[in-house]
Amino acid sequence: MSPEEAERRRRLRGIVRADPDLMTLLTAARRLALPQWRLVGGCLYQTVWNALTGRPRGHGIRDYDLIYFDGADLSWAAEDAVLRRAARVLAPCVGPAEIRNQARVHLWFEPRFGSPYPPLSDADASLARYVAVAHAVGVRLEPDDSLTVAAPFGLADLFGLVLRPNPAAADRATYEARPSGCTPCGPS
Repeated sequence: MSPEEAERRRRLRGIVRADPDLMTLLTAARRLALPQWRLVGGCLYQTVWNALTGRPRGHGIRDYDLIYFDGADLSWAAEDAVLRRAARVLAPCVGPAEIRNQARVHLWFEPRFGSPYPPLSDADASLARYVAVAHAVGVRLEPDDSLTVAAPFGLADLFGLVLRPNPAAADRATYEARPSGCTPCGPS
């Protein structure tokens, strides 16, 4: 890892730690003890962009995405049991929280979005398929209170306020159809 990337990761950790809503959510999510879990998505990139552009904390964030990977039971019933348990644990947190077992995505993605989605080997592998490079970021609050960062493409786009399609995700239509609030400065 380059010194520049290490500095961007340090900055990301600092921005996340400075957000009491994210830290409360991360602490609660850790209690769920889901395998390979991470907080991902718009709540992270928008939090960074808000910090970089002077926008209020929480601006432009619609939901909070938690992923995990449990290949032991790919049934909807198993995922639904996690969702029900998480709803109780995460109730006092900022939300809404969207939680998905990444081991199951290949079962519903193609019927829903019209393009194939090969099975994943772990939760972090899903980040490499996110529609934009700046979206491909996840954090987890570890038992020792450290924050681990997963970012398969690095954090240069995130901190550079760059929103460009993920070259590994060949679906330009999905990139073009992303929510309108998905911009470096958020909706005005």
